[in-house]
Amino acid sequence: MSTPSWLVAKPIAHRGLHNKAEGVIENTVSAAEAAIERGFPIELDVQLTADNEAIVFHDFELDRLTGQTGLVAERRLSDLSAIAIAGARRGDRIPAFTDYLATIAGRTPLVIEVKSKFNGDMRLTKRVIEILADYGGPFVVKSFDPDIVAYVRANAPNITRGFIGELEYASKADSFLTPEMKHRMVNLLHFSDTQPHFLSWRVKDIPCASTHLSRILGNLPVMTWTVRTPEDRARAEKHADQMVFEGFLP
Repeated sequence: MSTPSWLVAKPIAHRGLHNKAEGVIENTVSAAEAAIERGFPIELDVQLTADNEAIVFHDFELDRLTGQTGLVAERRLSDLSAIAIAGARRGDRIPAFTDYLATIAGRTPLVIEVKSKFNGDMRLTKRVIEILADYGGPFVVKSFDPDIVAYVRANAPNITRGFIGELEYASKADSFLTPEMKHRMVNLLHFSDTQPHFLSWRVKDIPCASTHLSRILGNLPVMTWTVRTPEDRARAEKHADQMVFEGFLP
């Protein structure tokens, strides 16, 4: 399967075209509408709820983006959908993935990141695949977790899939990873299992062997995240095929 042409055609808005100063917050319907208005594809994150549904939200915790605390995974979809996004001027609430897709309705392509705690739990991935089976718009799916990418390959081979990588894995979100897991991911040692159609790599870490050889030998397009500065953009334009951007209009 070849990657869709749109994947490298126009820069992708990171979590939508958000602008906190204007009350347009990441991963909200307002941020999605702003991206659509400007003609940009959207990168978004999906998380699992306590009742095995999917919501559009980046963090595992509610604290940063809402007035509430606690884990997303401990709340049911009906509870989460009622939670207001802090700082949103248009009354945005946490969107259910199904509602988000219904709002987008194919008006712009989507790059859907499936979040993971690297524990082998495929409930979210399974639900995302089920929901996307009824969606008619253009999309691809990606994840930091090679087991998720391999699951998509095995269970929905018609879905264009990507692996998200970097060289350090030093953030709080990477605390789940063992040194062996990091080594496998940095060096794409899962490639025979995942067989991704594209890579999504941290812009500060390119060029590196994994992205360079994938582009040259495997003809895999490489997108970069997250491009925020002129220096980032120059690096992306030189060493990648696409960028996921934030904080400016390319």
